[in-house]
Amino acid sequence: MIAQLTGYIASVLLAVSLMVTNDLKFRWLNTLGCLAFIVYGILISAFPVILTNTLLLAINTYYLVKIYRTSESFDLLEYDPTAGLIVKFLSFYSADIHNFFPEFKTIESYNNIRFVVTRDIVIANVFAATLDSDGTAIVNLNYTVEKYRDYKVGRFIFDREKKYLISKGVKRLVYMQEVNKNHSRFLEIMGFKKEMISGKECMVKVME
Repeated sequence: MIAQLTGYIASVLLAVSLMVTNDLKFRWLNTLGCLAFIVYGILISAFPVILTNTLLLAINTYYLVKIYRTSESFDLLEYDPTAGLIVKFLSFYSADIHNFFPEFKTIESYNNIRFVVTRDIVIANVFAATLDSDGTAIVNLNYTVEKYRDYKVGRFIFDREKKYLISKGVKRLVYMQEVNKNHSRFLEIMGFKKEMISGKECMVKVME
């Protein structure tokens, strides 16, 4: 019974790993699946299963170490809302963007804080916010491509580039609406706190 359950768990983990597009998540899920299959192989005394998954575990471990040790190049670049590349990017990812920002349509000129984050020269994130006179920046879009949702982009924006935001006059960042649980969890990890604004629960981060 225990052996069968372990085998099922291993199969599910490997199957799920093949459905994710984030490299880091894929490697971790695949690693856990390999570990479960190794345990399964031990329980049923199946040496080929143990050998195969030990080799796969070694491969996954190699790539995980490589991912964590590789120094990636991040950059922050401002953009014009009518730039062709930005328009095409937003159009291409429009369905996924809608999952996180259902009210977002286009980047308007009143979004006076606009930038993209590149990760090894590839656009990983598009950010747009409206800065009020009191230093409150209402975030209208902060979309990260699924492949890069490992918190590195968030830490780059809110930690490494905090001085950039402060230099723009930002005293606090505000999300007026949060509809995605994963995104809410991301904001909590980034240091955002729940706060009532005009009778509405928002996510707020004070820039200090």
